[in-house]
Amino acid sequence: MDIVTMARKAPLKARKSPLPPVLSNPFVLALLAVAAVFAVAMGVATLTGGLSGGEAVKPAPVQQAAQQTVQPPPVPMTKAEPPAAPPRSAAQPEAEAPGQTAAEKPAQADSRPAATTVAMLPPPAPPSQPPQVQAPPGNAALWRKNALPAEVPQGRPMIAIVIDDMGLDRKRSTRMAGLRGPLTLSWLPYARDLQVQARAARANGHELMLHMPMEPSVMADPGPNALLVSLDRGEIVKRARAALDSFDGYVGVNNHMGSRFTADRAALAPVLAELHRRGLLWLDSRTTPNSAGIGLAREMKMPWVGRDIFLDNQETVAAVKAQLAKTEQVAKRQGYAVAIGHPHDATIDALASWLPEVQKRGFVLVPVSAVVRTHHAGG
Repeated sequence: MDIVTMARKAPLKARKSPLPPVLSNPFVLALLAVAAVFAVAMGVATLTGGLSGGEAVKPAPVQQAAQQTVQPPPVPMTKAEPPAAPPRSAAQPEAEAPGQTAAEKPAQADSRPAATTVAMLPPPAPPSQPPQVQAPPGNAALWRKNALPAEVPQGRPMIAIVIDDMGLDRKRSTRMAGLRGPLTLSWLPYARDLQVQARAARANGHELMLHMPMEPSVMADPGPNALLVSLDRGEIVKRARAALDSFDGYVGVNNHMGSRFTADRAALAPVLAELHRRGLLWLDSRTTPNSAGIGLAREMKMPWVGRDIFLDNQETVAAVKAQLAKTEQVAKRQGYAVAIGHPHDATIDALASWLPEVQKRGFVLVPVSAVVRTHHAGG
C-alpha cells in the first residue's frame, strides 16, 4: 500500500482543528450575533445620514437599540394659549411617524434650546369709545327741522309731557292725541298704520318721537325686533335703522323698556351714533339708574335730555295728579321738567283736567325739543 492510499484512509478526526473553548459558549455566540446586527444597522444609518446631508450619528448603547421611543401625547391648544409655532425650517426633522424606533432617528440631541411654552391671555379690552360721527350742523339737524314751534317767556319754568307706547291701542292713542297740547307723543315702530296715526297727531299740534324697543332686565317682552345685548353690532344697527325708517316727522328717540340694554355702553353706543348721524335728539327714559345714555350723548356732543318723573306707575287719576304736582315742583327747582306717561284711561283723564290749568299757575307747556334747545342742545 502506497503513501497516498494510506493518507486517504486516515481518520477524519485527525484533520479537524479543535475550536477554542470560548467560542463554544452559547452566550458568547448570542452576543456576537447581536453585535453583528447592530454593526450592520449602524452602517446603514451612517450611509443614509451621509447621503442626506444630516448630522453625524453617534452609536447608541446596545441595550437601547431595540427600545421604542414613547412620545408624550400632544397637548390641545386653548384660546388662552399663544399661536402655533412658526413653520419648520428645512434643517428641522419631521415629526416622528408612529412606530418609529430610536435606531431609525438620529441619536444626537438638537443643540437648540427647547422652546418655552407660555400661556398668553388676550389683552384686556379697552373701554368702548363712542363712534366719531359727523352730525348735520346747527339748524340743518333733523330734530330742529321737525320740532314743533314753541315760544318760552323768559323766567317761566317749562314742562314737557311725553306719552310713550303710542300706536298699539288705537282707541286710547286717538284719545290722547285729541287732548289740548302741545304734548310729545312717542310711537312704537311696530304699530299698524303708523305713518297715518303720527301725521294725524302732528296735525293736532303735538310733537312726535320714536319709541325704540330695547331689552329690559326683567321678564317682559319689549316687542318684535327689539335691541338686545346678545346681538352683534351689525344686527343692532340693522334693527335700529329699520325702526328709524318706520315713519318720519319725529324729533328724536327714547327707549321703550331697555333697562338692560341702556346699561350696556358697548351695545348702546352704535345706536346713539346712528341717531347723531341722522341729526336726532336722545331722550333717556331712565328706566334704570345705570343707563349709559346721557353719558354717551354728552361725549358725542349730541342733543339730549333725561326723564324726571313717571306719571302713571299707579293707574289711578289721583296717583297721576300727584305725579303731575311733583312735576311742577321739579320745574320750579331746575327751570324745566320732563314727565313720561302712557295712553291709559287714568292718565288721559288726569291730563284732561290738568292741562287747561297748568299755564295759569305760571308754567309753560312745551314740546320736548324746546327743553333740549334751551338746556341740552348739542347739535
